[in-house]
Amino acid sequence: MADKRDYYEVLGIDKSASEDEIKKAFRKKAKQYHPDLHPDDKDAEKNMKEVNEAYEVLSDKDKKARYDQFGHAGVDPNYGAGGGAGGYGSYGSYGGVDIDDIFSSFFGGFGGRRQSNPNAPRRGTDVEIELRLTFEEAAKGCRKKITYQRIEDCDECGGSGAKKGTTTKTCSACGGTGRVTINSRTPFGVVQTSRACDSCGGKGKVIENPCPRCDGKGRIRRKIEEEFNIPAGVDEGQRLSIGGKGNTGINHGPSGDLYIMITVEKHSLFERKGNDVYCTLPLTFVQACLGAEVVVPTLDGKVKYTIKEGVQPGDTFRLKGRGIPSLNGRGRGDEYVKVTIEVPKNLSKKQKELLKEFDSCSTDKNYPGRKSLKDKLEAFGEKIDEFLNNNK
Repeated sequence: MADKRDYYEVLGIDKSASEDEIKKAFRKKAKQYHPDLHPDDKDAEKNMKEVNEAYEVLSDKDKKARYDQFGHAGVDPNYGAGGGAGGYGSYGSYGGVDIDDIFSSFFGGFGGRRQSNPNAPRRGTDVEIELRLTFEEAAKGCRKKITYQRIEDCDECGGSGAKKGTTTKTCSACGGTGRVTINSRTPFGVVQTSRACDSCGGKGKVIENPCPRCDGKGRIRRKIEEEFNIPAGVDEGQRLSIGGKGNTGINHGPSGDLYIMITVEKHSLFERKGNDVYCTLPLTFVQACLGAEVVVPTLDGKVKYTIKEGVQPGDTFRLKGRGIPSLNGRGRGDEYVKVTIEVPKNLSKKQKELLKEFDSCSTDKNYPGRKSLKDKLEAFGEKIDEFLNNNK
């Protein structure tokens, strides 16, 4: 275990990576090595396990802090056991000496760690998956069938790891504790330390006839299909938690949780900002001039809206309560509709003549913006002439 790769190297990130960058790196690596994409590929399975382990540490602030300070020895109580290179720091050993035991001798322990019972119930790890939703599904909520993989007790051996009809035996080397005690000579004197038992791998039990289904591991990876309710208002990047749907606990411990990372497809009409939605409404030149009753698309269907005459490109109107529902169920956003005016193309001869006739009888009163610009240009021209005259 002492030759583990650096967790930052495993995820392909720097130590300065933010929580969001760590999460994105994990999702990228998880897709690369996912068991569904590499069935029966032992290397992919090994890499996926390595990625999960790295993310479990770096996504936890406390574990990350210990890892940054002490390396693998700060987060793995068995790291360096068995005469390996070992780490120097909390939960590790240095030169065959358990640093925590030295601290225990003088200061009552480092971090309050106690030896764990290998047969004690332990919570299962969490599972994280990605779920892609349409814009409407995220806005209105939906019920989705989700397929994912989780680790469960082997249904053949009941999680014991022993072949059906046989049983496990208590390890004679450690007496079932999973750890062996050794005496080490240190600069502080002879110190009694403990480490994981080599004979049973720290499990406290020995399997003489392994279960063929799980190869003696007692646990298998199983494909799960379940339907879950996705609440209205979820957005890109949000993470939903479903308790007890992660990996099964060890020794009848509680299961971990299932985390669902949400991604949302772009919509052809709408854009979301918070709980508000935005869209554009193209109008004809005549509709903009004279006003009109138009049909506006919303998440609830089409609604009628009266456009006032003289509306300008870029003008925006609000449809109250036509946006996205809040996740907490309180209130709803609005829809903002921005006006664009489409200039007609492929005009016929008659259309051109009518437009010329319209333009000939138009005045500055019809175009206040153009008149304002004309006045400003004239004033600017007079100032230029005055400047040139004064500097002859």
